[in-house]
Amino acid sequence: MNPDFDYRLAFNLAPIGLVLSRNRTMVDCNQRVCEMFGAAREQLVGQSFLILYPSADEYERTGARLVPLLKSDGTYADDRIMKRVDGRFRGETFWCHVTGRALNREAPHEAGIWSFEDLSSRRPVKAELTAREREVAAHVLDGLTAKEIGKVLTISHRTVEIYRARLMRKYQASSAADLVHKLMVG
Repeated sequence: MNPDFDYRLAFNLAPIGLVLSRNRTMVDCNQRVCEMFGAAREQLVGQSFLILYPSADEYERTGARLVPLLKSDGTYADDRIMKRVDGRFRGETFWCHVTGRALNREAPHEAGIWSFEDLSSRRPVKAELTAREREVAAHVLDGLTAKEIGKVLTISHRTVEIYRARLMRKYQASSAADLVHKLMVG
């Protein structure tokens, strides 16, 4: 290993967004995260991840949902809709691929490292969606059935079907496959 290699520089200039966290608070982030969320580093460090979510409900539900997965193998990944923090796109929602690793499986939120990849260039958000519609849409894109989505979100499959029907209306989709296509291309 080259002793002159600067790990801090590699962290700051990584091509994907990176965040170090403690108890769901950002303790450090790189330049790409700042660009992606439209914020200065000072606006993010020391803040709860809540500021990156479109709603407090999504923040709470996602946090609860990922705990058992982080406890089982230490990692978690999904595609979800996030929110830009500042700048000219303040409040704009966008699709983001999020991957995380808990440093302590027994206390998954205690400390972790998270990567963020902005998917908006290939998957724009084209409709105004509620928090639950955003969650259902993410799982529809993963190819899950209504029963599987219901299990993940701890709601009934009939409730999932209602939200999926709303998504189909909002995206003017004629079938489930058409909905997936329209969610993918916007």
